[in-house]
Amino acid sequence: MSAALYDTLRTITTATITTILLKKGIRRCWMNGPRPLVSGGARTVGPAFTLRFVPVREDLATPESWAKPISTRGAIEEMPADCIAVADAMGVTSAGIFGDILTLRMLKRNVAALVTDGVVRDKEGVLASKLPVWCAGTAAPASVNGLTFVGWQEPIACGGCAIFPGDVIVCDDDGGRGDPEGSSRLRRRGGRRARAHGELYRLGGRARGETPRPLSHERGDQGALRGVEEEVIRSLRARAIVHQHKSPDCCHWM
Repeated sequence: MSAALYDTLRTITTATITTILLKKGIRRCWMNGPRPLVSGGARTVGPAFTLRFVPVREDLATPESWAKPISTRGAIEEMPADCIAVADAMGVTSAGIFGDILTLRMLKRNVAALVTDGVVRDKEGVLASKLPVWCAGTAAPASVNGLTFVGWQEPIACGGCAIFPGDVIVCDDDGGRGDPEGSSRLRRRGGRRARAHGELYRLGGRARGETPRPLSHERGDQGALRGVEEEVIRSLRARAIVHQHKSPDCCHWM
């Protein structure tokens, strides 16, 4: 996706994107759980870098596992600049998946934000790191108290939405409503179809070869959204993208 399109998405609210996706037939675009750790920040847009946790298994989820190749620390070293880390923590709120050390490292690697349906720990330090975070709250115990980290860059479920690596995530203050994050990945399903991924959304393209319908007239966003749709259609013609993605209202995917 072009830099100009990312810039356009930064000017459009996730609420507007959600409505557009609804008109495109996309209803499951709201991630239930992620909320801004601090409200009032800038809208954040970027491609998804996915992380996956499963229920705790005591022989694997140990403090020693933090130094293994398959670990959250290893995953962070693979994150490209400007991505948004999206973590499937299964909605577990009794164990913090990231604390101040890891969020600071993510910021040093120029990661744009962290989004999870789980919680973080060391809130004071996380806030001091200045990494934008959307999560379900905070908890003192470490992740290994309730979760086992198993991998990254694979399809995940976050807040009830399917998120694929590379989905475009859009985050803003609407996370309080549990909205899906917006990503702009497209999928072919019998024909071309756009898909989207609290403040994340996906943007829709066109479905089954239909002529794209006009985009939203809300709050003067019509022109910007039409430009987004045209860009999506060009992308669909240029590439065969076969993954489908969804996102929340605070966060949406595309």
